[in-house]
Amino acid sequence: VQLQASGGGLVQAGGFLRLSCVASGRTFGTYALGWFRQAPGKEREFVATISWIDSGTYYSDSVKGRFTISRDGAGNTVLLQMNNLKPEDTAVYYCAAATVAASPGEYNYWGHGTLVTVSS
Repeated sequence: VQLQASGGGLVQAGGFLRLSCVASGRTFGTYALGWFRQAPGKEREFVATISWIDSGTYYSDSVKGRFTISRDGAGNTVLLQMNNLKPEDTAVYYCAAATVAASPGEYNYWGHGTLVTVSS
């Protein structure tokens, strides 16, 4: 599975961005796509995930109510709509896929990140 993330950029606090992640290759067997982020000097953290089976979603507490993850119908693109951005949302954002080959809770394919910078 190959993952291509895009949509990052510089935005002022209170603004919005939409990230996109396109999955290609051997996507059969994928059951979830998620977004993670890593801020400078910090560990990578979970942001949001969407089930490929029933489109169920789950968010970290830090983004709940501000970010929305969605899938383009039955396609292989996942979007992360980020509203009311805060300076603490500044990070490199990564999309990741979990396939049936992964251990429970594991995301076994990762894309290159896209940088989101929120100025105060």
